[in-house]
Amino acid sequence: MSHRLPRFACFARKTLALAVIGLFAAPGWAADASTEDRLKALEARFDAMEKENRLLKQQLQQTDQKVEATGEQMEKIATSGNSSGSSWADKTKLGGYGEMHYNSLDGKGGAKSKDEIDLHRFVLFFGHEFNSRTRFFSELEVEHSIAGEGKKGEIELEQAYVEFDLNDKHRAKAGLFMIPVGIINETHEPPTFYGVERNPVEKDIIPATWWAGGAALSGRFGDGFGYDFAIHEGLATTEAKEYKPRDGRQKTSEARAKNLAATARLKWTAIPGVELGGTVQHQSDITQGLDATAGSANLYEVHSIINKGPFGLKALYAQWSLDGDGPKAIGADKQKGWYVEPSFKLSEQWGVFARYNLWDNKAGDNIASKKKQIDVGMNYWPHPDVVLKADYQRQNNDDGKNLNGFNLGVGYQF
Repeated sequence: MSHRLPRFACFARKTLALAVIGLFAAPGWAADASTEDRLKALEARFDAMEKENRLLKQQLQQTDQKVEATGEQMEKIATSGNSSGSSWADKTKLGGYGEMHYNSLDGKGGAKSKDEIDLHRFVLFFGHEFNSRTRFFSELEVEHSIAGEGKKGEIELEQAYVEFDLNDKHRAKAGLFMIPVGIINETHEPPTFYGVERNPVEKDIIPATWWAGGAALSGRFGDGFGYDFAIHEGLATTEAKEYKPRDGRQKTSEARAKNLAATARLKWTAIPGVELGGTVQHQSDITQGLDATAGSANLYEVHSIINKGPFGLKALYAQWSLDGDGPKAIGADKQKGWYVEPSFKLSEQWGVFARYNLWDNKAGDNIASKKKQIDVGMNYWPHPDVVLKADYQRQNNDDGKNLNGFNLGVGYQF
């Protein structure tokens, strides 16, 4: 029986071939070829078709395998560097903060009164974690609501840097970042400090908000010690700006980099609720070669933050020393200031504060140029990341130009 099956299959194929020939073969062709030849030709065609069929099936299988491999590779790309398998979107973070102020201040002794409402700043944070050791952070800000030609506002990129973990205690970063100095320069979201306006000592002496392009190392060591060291663009102030540090900020906008600055900070936080810190900065030419009558500059700053239960206390001292006959001639070779700020939390939502500020951007001469300001007020937090503020300020400046009155504000962070 087993020998008859192949013969029957062969016979069936030949019979099928004859039927096809009878139906479709042309008479001229049939007269020139025997039936056996026609059968062999058809069998050869069937064999070729079967081989082509098998080849097509193999190609389809290979295509399916490639599609599956491509899908797996795309999934790997989407979750690369993340062992938990989270997507690219899960590793990209969005945040921000903002504040609006109302100032009602009476000018005395020639000072101009101020009655205005201002959306002082609107800020967005964008961050992305490439893997567990490498991340990106940025901060884009719009000041005073509208920016453009003839407008009062500005659009500023205050931070844009890549940070790398060297190990579990030390890290490095490069790009645009906040200078590690003072209390509010790096942490200045409205819910984190008292008062509608940022304190004038850190504003005019340090000067916050101060960012620069460069590279930095940060880390911790010992029992509660932390350090920061940065090389970055320096200030570019001149006699026309009265050598004020605030007016010398270049904001990394085609910044002159002939004379870079070096900043080093040391902090101690071994006791919960206590921070003691100090910063030193040196720049070989604070004018970037624009003023031959000025030269190197050094900044020294120390501060303390104490939070024990409902009681809080902040204190800071900062001083600039500028070389050259130009700064000395107008008393700007010494610029210094300090403030002390006690506060008390009445509850989780209510807090009150008082602050005494004294600063002088021309402290190098005997001419009376000190500025003094007392602030008292309160903060109300309906949510830990939302704050309403009210304070009263009173100035007693040596030049008699004083602004006295009250300020209201609302701020948030997320």
